[in-house]
Amino acid sequence: MGDVEIITELPLLAVRDVIIFTDMILPLYIGREKSLAALEAAQETRHQVFLVVQRDQGHDLPGPEDLFRVGTIAQVVRQLKMPDGRQKILVQGLAKAKIAEFLGEEPYFKVRVDLLRQPPVEGDAVELEALLRNAREQSQRILMLRDVLSDEIASLLDGIEDPGRLADLVVSNLRVKIEDAQKVLETTDPVARLRMVNDILTREVKVSAMQAKLDSEAREEMDRTQKEYYLREQLRAIKRELGDESDRDEEAEEYRAKFRKAKLPKEVAAEAGKQLARLEWMHPDAAEASIIRSYLDWIVELPWSVTSRDHLDLIEAKKVLDADHYNLKKVKDRILEYLAVMKLSHRQKGPIICFVGPPGVGKTSLGQSIAKAMGRKFVRLSLGGMKDEAEIRGHRRTYVGALPGRIIQGLKTAGSANPVFMLDEVDKIGNDFRGDPASALLEVLDPEQNSNFSDHYLNLPFDLSKVLFITTANFLDTVPAALEDRMEVINLSGYTAEEKVLISKKHLLPRLIRDHGLDADAVSITDSAIMSLITAHTQEAGLRGLDRKLAAICRKVAREVAEGRGKRFRIGEAQLLKYLGPPQIFPEPKLLEGQTGVATGLAWTETGGELMYVEVRTMPGKGNLSLTGSLGEVMKESAHTSLTYARGQATRLGLARDFFEEMDIHIHVPEGNVPKEGPSAGSALVVALISALTNQPVPRDVAMTGEITLRGQILAIGGLREKSLAAMRAGLKRVIIPRQNQSELEDVEEIPQSIRRKIAFIPVDNIGELVDVVFPDKNFVRPTRAGRVRPRSRKPARGASRGRAVPAA
Repeated sequence: MGDVEIITELPLLAVRDVIIFTDMILPLYIGREKSLAALEAAQETRHQVFLVVQRDQGHDLPGPEDLFRVGTIAQVVRQLKMPDGRQKILVQGLAKAKIAEFLGEEPYFKVRVDLLRQPPVEGDAVELEALLRNAREQSQRILMLRDVLSDEIASLLDGIEDPGRLADLVVSNLRVKIEDAQKVLETTDPVARLRMVNDILTREVKVSAMQAKLDSEAREEMDRTQKEYYLREQLRAIKRELGDESDRDEEAEEYRAKFRKAKLPKEVAAEAGKQLARLEWMHPDAAEASIIRSYLDWIVELPWSVTSRDHLDLIEAKKVLDADHYNLKKVKDRILEYLAVMKLSHRQKGPIICFVGPPGVGKTSLGQSIAKAMGRKFVRLSLGGMKDEAEIRGHRRTYVGALPGRIIQGLKTAGSANPVFMLDEVDKIGNDFRGDPASALLEVLDPEQNSNFSDHYLNLPFDLSKVLFITTANFLDTVPAALEDRMEVINLSGYTAEEKVLISKKHLLPRLIRDHGLDADAVSITDSAIMSLITAHTQEAGLRGLDRKLAAICRKVAREVAEGRGKRFRIGEAQLLKYLGPPQIFPEPKLLEGQTGVATGLAWTETGGELMYVEVRTMPGKGNLSLTGSLGEVMKESAHTSLTYARGQATRLGLARDFFEEMDIHIHVPEGNVPKEGPSAGSALVVALISALTNQPVPRDVAMTGEITLRGQILAIGGLREKSLAAMRAGLKRVIIPRQNQSELEDVEEIPQSIRRKIAFIPVDNIGELVDVVFPDKNFVRPTRAGRVRPRSRKPARGASRGRAVPAA
């Protein structure tokens, strides 16, 4: 202890993983609040502190019961404040002591200690010399095995004759357990302490010898140029000694069994074997090992050679399709044709079918029925709002959390290499800086390329040619041309009122009765009541609104049954007011009867056909034309074309040649918050304009559609079926169409008899014929028919005749 005066009431510093012995100098880092406070208080105790080890090294806030009672009084020799708020101190052990009493716990531990004095050395001198020599030799042997022995250390060990000091020096410099070092610290007898150290050294010699042996075995098999190989061999040697190597072999054999069971293609099996070999040489806890395991798990779980057996009984397949969906003859015929070809030739590639139609017409449910009819698994993937190309192609394995794309994930979920795979909302795919998913789909939906589809995660070819891909869209205007070219488009138009009545009775109502827990005969709805639901409570091309109204009726009936107010209910038109309230849809044509300057056009939208009213008003002015109602550029051009035509035909229309010079014209299409676009509103625009200029009212029961030219020609349009359904829902009697669309009237599936019985379709070639039909009592001079344009294809230009946007013209 020298000349330093020992203080017995000291601040206590709890340390985690080191024991300070007498005369030992050691740096410590102080960061806990109590320890910093104790260090501050040490200024009042001549920089002396009491160092003691805590029992649980992971405890951040130890209490008195968490501390050993024997520690070391130490002098703080040097103190340095670190940038992070901690303090680095250099301490020197002065004397051993034992806690006699805790004098305080806040803001730091303060203790009163009793010094532990070392008794004089007693015992046999020969035994003592043997203990000293043994401690020196075993210490040197351990340091030599660890390759850290030097002449200075050997001289230091040989120069110490005090058994207590030698014991303390050896324990403080060897990596021994805290519990063993604490026992040595607590032992005051120097000879007994040296015996304990000898026992520890004997055990440490064995451990160090085993480490040296393992190191030697690993080095013998090591390639000197490969450090990584050396590390792996060393780990293997350790595993071999511990007997844990069997787990690694068992994992590898398990993967090989899975490879055989999955019947991997040759290229896939080669890559899987290569990755498994890497895994075998890798430490099981390495970060890359988990990545390789995930990769191998994906490989063995994909259906490389698993396929569903197709039901090739065409009669049975037709029964399934007919049971689930009413009408839709074109779609059903296409599926049956595919099954017929499959029955005759098993090498047929899966078609890429695209169902296009308004919401609620059964596009998604039709895909489920197709899978059921074919006996295949069904997978659905919604593409709406998808903006990341990696959603289709997958992420590369270099990224954290990488996964295969949604296509591969869907096949894994299906567990089959030939499911019916529905890609919903293909018209609503987005794109941004992460790529263009629509372009990624080009490979997926190309029968000539998808037999070797490569996902970025797998980086292996997967055969998608057996998959029956079905896409759905509300319209094709936003679908890239290259993607549309790869798909076989089948249009699903809206249903007529008669078709909706039949679908309600055959499909919707029975399903809703079951879903609401009612008996099969608990609810019956008359045909007239269903027709009233269709015309007065819903206005749509599909069936979703009608389904919701029928569900509302079933809910109210279920409540009445539950309350014991009846068991069977027959609902007619009179009961609809009770169950659904007053009608919500009123036919607008009745409000516009016989008005001048107002014409009824027909629009195609993504939700089906709609009526579109064109209003024109004239007033004194200076020849200005105003266009309002959120019209698109094409509709504005049609309005200008209509005015130009009227000015050119002023004499034939009975107008002054300079009528426009002293007149302003305002053309407006109601519902100004809804964008409108498309050329097929030309007929309605020119009729409304002529009506306003000649003061002739337009009959309310007539609607028109067609694109006009400056020469007065009326060109073909698209979406005739949807527009016809809209006219029929509104109760219109006549629809004027371009003559080039007349061939569609002969297609029973395109324009059913139920529509043609209620609506008279009047084909016209030019505006003169159009005016004659709309204003039969007005003796306008008809323009010449010379210069008629060559008939065009029925297929309209992209995004034009169908009137892109909502509602389109």
